[in-house]
Amino acid sequence: MNELLAVRSLSTLPVVTLGGDAVAHVKDTVLDAGAGCITGFTLTGRTLLSGPLPRDLPWPAVYSLGHHAVMVRDRKALCDLPLSVARRDALRGRLLNAQVVTDEGDRLGTVLDVLVEGGASGRIVAFRFAAHRELVPGSRHRRHRVYVPRGETVSVSGRSLVVPAHATTYATDDLPDFVARVGAFHTRRTGALP
Repeated sequence: MNELLAVRSLSTLPVVTLGGDAVAHVKDTVLDAGAGCITGFTLTGRTLLSGPLPRDLPWPAVYSLGHHAVMVRDRKALCDLPLSVARRDALRGRLLNAQVVTDEGDRLGTVLDVLVEGGASGRIVAFRFAAHRELVPGSRHRRHRVYVPRGETVSVSGRSLVVPAHATTYATDDLPDFVARVGAFHTRRTGALP
């Protein structure tokens, strides 16, 4: 698995060609929660003060996504802005700050961020959310921020994100621990050796 990246941290990343030219910056990440992946990025100009570009970067044109840049082959990867602006607002708005509920009807908390796999994948792997006290025991004065895997079935309806109830067994506030737990689960499920 490639490194995990928080969607909120992708804003302002430079878009760089393989030739080394910075051609834009990421403004927003467009997600398709149903398909479980990034579908593209809206962009700003080369300087952060230059405002939005009338261009879009669809995910298939991304060469690689990393912590410090979004890599593309060349400037031709940027395309005229299609309907993704309206779609971005709807999808991003529905994921961030959405109420998290299990498929058994238990409220878990509120989505703070989405974790995606870097490299050429762009797959949604997990959600980081502010958890209710029932999910994470401890001080009632401390806000608990936990990671929960996306799971095989996720649906977004209105202002709610529905995750499988069994996904809560992997909830933890420690990202390395979360990655290890999910890795162990996939190893057991597929029978692959670590």
